[in-house]
Amino acid sequence: MSTGQALVVAKAPAVGEVKTRLGAAIGMAAAAEIAAASLLDTLAACRAAFGVESCHLALAGDLAHAVRRDELATALAGWTLRPQLGADFAERLMRAHLDLVDAGGPVLQIGMDTPQVTPDLLLAAAGACREHDAVLGPAPDGGWWLLGVRDPRDTRAARALMGVPMSTPTTYADTRRALLDAGLDVGGTGELADVDTVEDAEAVAGLLGGGEGSSRFARAWDEIATTRRTPPA
Repeated sequence: MSTGQALVVAKAPAVGEVKTRLGAAIGMAAAAEIAAASLLDTLAACRAAFGVESCHLALAGDLAHAVRRDELATALAGWTLRPQLGADFAERLMRAHLDLVDAGGPVLQIGMDTPQVTPDLLLAAAGACREHDAVLGPAPDGGWWLLGVRDPRDTRAARALMGVPMSTPTTYADTRRALLDAGLDVGGTGELADVDTVEDAEAVAGLLGGGEGSSRFARAWDEIATTRRTPPA
């Protein structure tokens, strides 16, 4: 069995298309920069955990219109890229999982909103998948940051996502219930916060620390926060 497959479900970080809640506070261009930095950190963690040959991106939008497009193209070299397909987010998640039925498992699916994710966290989740049919990682806003599936050929977890309301305060509870109702044994991980607001960004950047060797997200947020604190001349 392979160590694991990383499945990142993300949106191309184009101005006005991503992080619109955050953009309402800091501007859409700055929000796109934050989204790009978050995605770059996520890609790096997945590659370090599983190797580029086991990394997959299900993408909404066009990277040609993204900020930091050259960096993203370099970071995605060797990845398997597929477009997101489906009428709503739940269906797009399901289809992204079904695309990997022959990839070998476990499959660890995450988004682009948790730049604090580390290779160790991903590998720990992969380890938990060997003890459970599925693993679900909670987020403090009531959602979830990770869905791990032990055997992607068992499509019960993917199909259980259909009909689950996404981006609500009960998405984690609803998803877990759907997985259990499908007959799956469900394990868990530690909690990770999504970055949707200024407060979220400040908290996550604080966890990551600053300085020259810090994450792309932390550096990008530090630049934006510095600009916000600097009064106009």
